[in-house]
Amino acid sequence: MGKRLSKIYTKTGDKGETGLGDGSRIPKDHIRVQAMGSCDELNSHLGLLIEELKEAGALMELMVFLEKSQHRIFDLGGEISIPGYKIIKDEHVTQLENYLDELNENIPPLENFIMPGGSKLLATIHLARSVARRAERDLVSLSVDHKINEAGLRYLNRLSDFLFVVARFAAKETNIPEVLWQQS
Repeated sequence: MGKRLSKIYTKTGDKGETGLGDGSRIPKDHIRVQAMGSCDELNSHLGLLIEELKEAGALMELMVFLEKSQHRIFDLGGEISIPGYKIIKDEHVTQLENYLDELNENIPPLENFIMPGGSKLLATIHLARSVARRAERDLVSLSVDHKINEAGLRYLNRLSDFLFVVARFAAKETNIPEVLWQQS
């Protein structure tokens, strides 16, 4: 792959516009930019989660899957930046569903709401999950007036579900009690 950026700042965004992957320019507060930014932020949180898993020295298979998911979120951000472009496919959603089902078989049924916490690792997983939900909401907002790849929307929806199950699975595997919601 050739060099992509020879200069980091271009000054082309100094008046509140940004360039899309197709060369067009839109305001930085456009919902498309918001959706791209939420995917970027989600990717950062997944990166943090992966590093937390490395530090914990546990759940390496999970870490490998999350690394692949991180690349799919990067793809999704790229897809959003080029109107009409499609990268995320139904098979990506199916991979998430299959692994989610596999992890979910190994945890007890949910009997209460779970609060983010218990350890830094579990809180980090829940933070990534909540950012995935926001990215999904932003993509739904974009879809109101712009055509999107429905597989990308399904991927974000399943990823947030997956991360919820990952938090429960990680709690079980690391013997960290889940923090259960207590009604007042």
